Amino acid sequence: MNPALIVLFMFLAVVILFVLRTPVAFTLGTVGIVSLYLINGPRFLQMLPPSIIESMTSIILLAIPLFIFIGCILEKSGIADEIFEMIYKWLGPIPGGLAIGTVFICVVFAAMVGIVGAATVTMGLIALPAMLKRGYKPSLAIGCISGGGALGFLIPPSVTMIVYASLSNLSIGKMFLAGIIPGLLLASLFITYILIRSLINPELAPPIPVEERATWKEKWMSVKNLAMPFILIFSIMGTIFSGLATPTEAAAVGAVVAMVIVSLRSKSFKDTIGVVSNAAEKAAFLTSMVLWIIIGCLAFSAVVNTLGLPMLLKDLIDSIGLNRWSVLIAMQISFFLLGMVMDDLPIIMITVPIYVPLITLLGFNPLWFGILFIVNMQMAYLTPPFGFVLFYMKGVVPPNISMGDIYKSVWPFIGLQTLCLIIIMVFPEVVLWLPSLVGM
Repeated sequence: MNPALIVLFMFLAVVILFVLRTPVAFTLGTVGIVSLYLINGPRFLQMLPPSIIESMTSIILLAIPLFIFIGCILEKSGIADEIFEMIYKWLGPIPGGLAIGTVFICVVFAAMVGIVGAATVTMGLIALPAMLKRGYKPSLAIGCISGGGALGFLIPPSVTMIVYASLSNLSIGKMFLAGIIPGLLLASLFITYILIRSLINPELAPPIPVEERATWKEKWMSVKNLAMPFILIFSIMGTIFSGLATPTEAAAVGAVVAMVIVSLRSKSFKDTIGVVSNAAEKAAFLTSMVLWIIIGCLAFSAVVNTLGLPMLLKDLIDSIGLNRWSVLIAMQISFFLLGMVMDDLPIIMITVPIYVPLITLLGFNPLWFGILFIVNMQMAYLTPPFGFVLFYMKGVVPPNISMGDIYKSVWPFIGLQTLCLIIIMVFPEVVLWLPSLVGM
């Protein structure tokens, strides 16, 4: 049978199983194993378990439960409350100040844990009521939290980056470095947009009343609230970029530092044990879900590799004379469309085995393409109707705010993410400069 036809049937089977609400791991695994059996017979299946065991025992993947554990611990640490208090005192007097500060806090949270849900839910519970109470329009308040929360994809350490790098054989350290400037660029676009809109229309995000504004002494005293977050960030990112530790080892250091922070902030040893045990249980559950999806992907990608699909696609592109940039743009559009109906992990599992080898054959830098992919996954988490951030926000907004209101609030920030994507495509140095400078 024609390899392209086989892959077409595989994708059709995946879509049908998704419609039937079959879990992602079992969907990809079932389609992959059945396809391998039909193509190569039962003897070829014996090669699959050793390949899966080798991948699952990789030290790279050990970083995933550790970063998830850090995120689970910090969700209830109270660090976000203290940073927001500082932001309230420093930026509250300017139009849009609380929204700008919310994006800043999301950047800090992203640099500590790299999990989108942690920043989105935390700021939804802390910053949203404060902004609404002071007359902020719900569209801007919800939009800045949603857009800022999604920065956890792009600003290292990012769990999605780890999964992507492990499946595409890229250095996690280089992926982390490559994401720093694009992440800060996107955060700057968010902040610039909020500031300009608030200055043009102060009623959209009014400054806090004069009687609530802090004195200079109170402002400088509040700066100490940044100490704990930056100690944690340095313990993770500093040890990686200084060459003292691999990303996995840095994740372990960060987990220890996070537990120390919680113990210092807890009222008793019993409270500390409670937070750590709850975080470990939640991290185990989330990690199991991620690893099962990776196992399913390995079975699915084994078929793609057996068929040599990337080379077949390259030959097809050459035969019909398609420009390689047209292929790249088509891939970005496919990411956007898939992101409207799927989570980031299934998209990674389905597209990486096909797209990454093809991109390499077309002469593009796979590290640069990886960051393009991550930006697309940010957009996927905001894009209606099934963006996960939208559902996180629905769980924390007041009852009078509908899902339609949440949908409307994110479109300006999706537009800014698209602008960031275009900038990165036109100027690859935005991604590649820092990794080349450090030489990891």
